[in-house]
Amino acid sequence: MSFEPEVRERLERDAKEIIGRYPRPRSALLPLLHLVQSAEGHVSQDGIEFCAEQLGITPAQVTGVATFYTQYKHAPVGEYHVGVCINTLCAIMGGDQIWNELSEHAGVGHDEATADGKVSLERIECNAACDFAPVMMVNWEFFDNMTPEKAKQLVDDLRAGRKVLPTRGPENLATWKEASRVLAGFPDGRANEGVQAGPESLRGLKLAQERGWTAPRTDVDRERPDEPVKPEHIAEPPHEPGKPIPGEAKPGSQEGRNK
Repeated sequence: MSFEPEVRERLERDAKEIIGRYPRPRSALLPLLHLVQSAEGHVSQDGIEFCAEQLGITPAQVTGVATFYTQYKHAPVGEYHVGVCINTLCAIMGGDQIWNELSEHAGVGHDEATADGKVSLERIECNAACDFAPVMMVNWEFFDNMTPEKAKQLVDDLRAGRKVLPTRGPENLATWKEASRVLAGFPDGRANEGVQAGPESLRGLKLAQERGWTAPRTDVDRERPDEPVKPEHIAEPPHEPGKPIPGEAKPGSQEGRNK
């Protein structure tokens, strides 16, 4: 099933804006995948073919990228996608227990949605917030210092339609589709709302200020790479596997070192 005409018209307009931000159209693939996900809630075959058409590449090339990154879902997820960090620090602080109890409570497993379509769960390898472990995310907004009881209450509130606020971040929790559109590069104006960094994250900065520590100067003479890379240094994809990439090698790359 292809996109409805009005949906496709909107996607084409937004895709044109996204592609215009990059020196090479193919570089726009990641935000384009978020864009189609914002329309359907996941990356469908129609979404893959749309991205391929807009960028002049094959659906297989799009699929290879879409299946590599876990933020792109290939089946519908909940209106609120709940991620539980089970990586090392969160795990030893209770993340595994949170996952086990929450999964049993909601009756769904990894990347599965509840029957009402409100909530889906995901085991996250790292939420990049170890200072607040154990951590959960809802549509990529942080919920810090969680417990099994708090996690179950959070999911119950989401399913009941009660207002839920992240520990840090905006004063309104975006839906999955709304969050996907933000990731596509269309801000929702909420970036500066709420707490931006908690005291745990700022502890190192406070200690440095108390002890008079400063970062090394950046204006001293030293060898620097030839950056930024100019558009003419970027070779046109695709390339045959095993064959040298044409054009000048980017400074600091493996190919540049080999030369």
